[in-house]
Amino acid sequence: MAQQFVVIGLGQFGMSLAAALESKGAEVLAIDIRKDLVEEASFFVTEALVLDVTDEAGLAAVNPARMDAAICAIGDESREASIICTALLRQMGSKCVISRANNPMHQRILQLVGAHQIINPEQEFGRRFANRLLYSHLVAEMPLGDGLNLSEITVKQSMVGKTLIELALPKKYGIMVVAVRRGAPSAVFQPEPNEPLKENDSLVVVSKEESIKKLMEGN
Repeated sequence: MAQQFVVIGLGQFGMSLAAALESKGAEVLAIDIRKDLVEEASFFVTEALVLDVTDEAGLAAVNPARMDAAICAIGDESREASIICTALLRQMGSKCVISRANNPMHQRILQLVGAHQIINPEQEFGRRFANRLLYSHLVAEMPLGDGLNLSEITVKQSMVGKTLIELALPKKYGIMVVAVRRGAPSAVFQPEPNEPLKENDSLVVVSKEESIKKLMEGN
């Protein structure tokens, strides 16, 4: 059975999230108070509704508790609505409520009303993009929680021809290599500790952000 999500707020972030979830096989209910945005989303989501999510009866009719997760993606235009929506979703028994925050104060309030997870897409993108500008070998990264990131980095010239045993990344930097990406079209495979790395290889690693910084700035 496909996973089911409700995405509330169809600004740029909410719209792209709904489209991405649906394209990956999920069933998405998209909600916004603006009819034009709902009509746009209706072309690619399972269902789209015009609804004021601060209306308790209206939101209850959607039965958000049946969904795997509810994402309150309401943006800067209505922080009050996002707070009310988050509180109502928790009250109605949503299994997982993920809410978008616009600033630290907004985040604290969303925590108080019970959001299971809080995201700030603009802040997170800015942080990730800054890292990519600072470290040319960093291809992508994704936070895992508790300060750990899943990152993909291209092999530095100084690492070419060396094995993972020789590099000793866990001991020197606290970096654990979980996969290697190689070739075109690329293949991803579990690394052999004694196999030399090749030029243009990428390493998929789990580490803290500061560990990547040390590796990138090291020789």
